[in-house]
Amino acid sequence: MQSELVLLHGWGMNQGVWQLVQPELTFLYSGSVRSIDLPGFGNSNSCPSPYNFHDAAEIVSEQLSPSSIVMGWSLGGLFALYIAKHWPEKVSKVILVASTPFFAEADEWPGIKASVLEQFKEQLVNHREKTIERFLAIQAMGSESARDDIKQLKQLLNQYNAPESEALSAGLSILQNDDLRDVFTHCPVPIKAIFGRLDALVPYKAINKMAALNTEFEYEVLDKASHAPFISHKREFLSVVKSML
Repeated sequence: MQSELVLLHGWGMNQGVWQLVQPELTFLYSGSVRSIDLPGFGNSNSCPSPYNFHDAAEIVSEQLSPSSIVMGWSLGGLFALYIAKHWPEKVSKVILVASTPFFAEADEWPGIKASVLEQFKEQLVNHREKTIERFLAIQAMGSESARDDIKQLKQLLNQYNAPESEALSAGLSILQNDDLRDVFTHCPVPIKAIFGRLDALVPYKAINKMAALNTEFEYEVLDKASHAPFISHKREFLSVVKSML
């Protein structure tokens, strides 16, 4: 029996973000394709309290069939790696989309500056809608149809519940603090990835660092895409995914 392909969204989003490519993925892939809301996002009805990475990842793992292919975008990629490490029977392959094992900038590791993440956190408390909108604008950067992409994204996301404040804040903390480079290096399953060369959140230099950590790692870079290649460069994205499945 073909394993299931499961799609995990990024920070501030929900499973609606995948609706632009899910029909095509279902056509490309002979098994079933399903998107899941991370705890505290969208229509997910369980959220750990206090919110922590391990418990949130466990909630997601419980929704997976054995040997699923898990495709995680951005924050969803960290969840995919964490689940592959702690519940390996649930994952047969990880496909990262614009995601690294460590998002923060650190010694010799290119990433998001701590000040940027702190700024997001502060703005989140006072202007949640605006902060998420700003984040959406970053996702569509590099797309020739950025304005339309953002409009369409907002419509899709609005079909689901707004994220819980605790999940938004915890999600930013995970992006800021959780370092899964060791998990990435010794991952029990194959890891593939798709990046956008113009991504403002996953610097191009980080890709070479990842390749140095795991010699089995295979990836493709879409030259004109940024942080959401499946939105801005859908055709190229689907073509790469087809080869990775």
